[in-house]
Amino acid sequence: MSQTPAIKHYLQFSDFAADEYAYLFTRAALIKKKFKAYEKHQPLVDRTLAMIFEKASTRTRVSFEAGMYQLGGSVVHLTTGDSQLGRAEPIEDSAKVISRMVDLVMIRTFEQTKIESFAAHSRVPVINGLTNEFHPCQILADIFTYIEHRGSIAGKTVAWVGDGNNMANTWLQASEILGFTVHVSTPSGYEVDQSIAGIRSSDSYKVFKDPMEACRGADLVTTDVWTSMGYEAENEARRAAFAEWCVDTEMMRVAQPDALFMHCLPAHRGEEVEAEVIDGPQSVVWDEAENRMHVQKALMEYLLLGRLA
Repeated sequence: MSQTPAIKHYLQFSDFAADEYAYLFTRAALIKKKFKAYEKHQPLVDRTLAMIFEKASTRTRVSFEAGMYQLGGSVVHLTTGDSQLGRAEPIEDSAKVISRMVDLVMIRTFEQTKIESFAAHSRVPVINGLTNEFHPCQILADIFTYIEHRGSIAGKTVAWVGDGNNMANTWLQASEILGFTVHVSTPSGYEVDQSIAGIRSSDSYKVFKDPMEACRGADLVTTDVWTSMGYEAENEARRAAFAEWCVDTEMMRVAQPDALFMHCLPAHRGEEVEAEVIDGPQSVVWDEAENRMHVQKALMEYLLLGRLA
């Protein structure tokens, strides 16, 4: 028997508790196993997902769209160019209308306040596909990938090298909930803001000026592009500031011998990561990319149907 919960949104990693993540990771493993065996798993027949993109995407669109179809549902794809979201209609009104016609909404946009406003006026669950502040679905996939390769992430060390961006914020939230440590190394002026990250204390992360020291002894080394979408005007300044924050073979050498490398993609070889690292034996970026689909299928199922036996 399933237990259908009250309407629940997934706007940032801290929206769920540790036991919910334990369920989602177990469920994602089952769903992935069925997918690999070409076994149908369609609990969301006749359900519709609306995907709203104010920021372009490859992995987010393909993973949600393919995932929803595989679950037996259907998808409506909207961009600001072909909907009223990019024009004069208040976001609250758009939320009230769209949520009367679909069962689930995924939004990839700029400010977190925008998705929060939409969710506050939505009659159906809303999922954050990425905002300037958070990227919870990506970290969900990253941690699931770590578990697949190395087992529990509890008590482990994750080295974040690069920008104190939405990914870094989300890693900090995850570390507080799931009991691991994040070593953060960013250039001066690009630090993580604990208040934006929305974490209660600094107990689960340590800050390092030297990225090499952040990687020392780490179980997972991860990074992102130097210039995230929406910050292109800062490209040259960032290229100069981040020159020492390229994950290279030396950084991987000081990490644990079995350390993994992750990147949410798209990657710029020779900038934030050396080709030898992202294309090397410790890299799991392709598993990580595929796992977006599997964890999001588990997430959509959970938001609509609750916990299934």
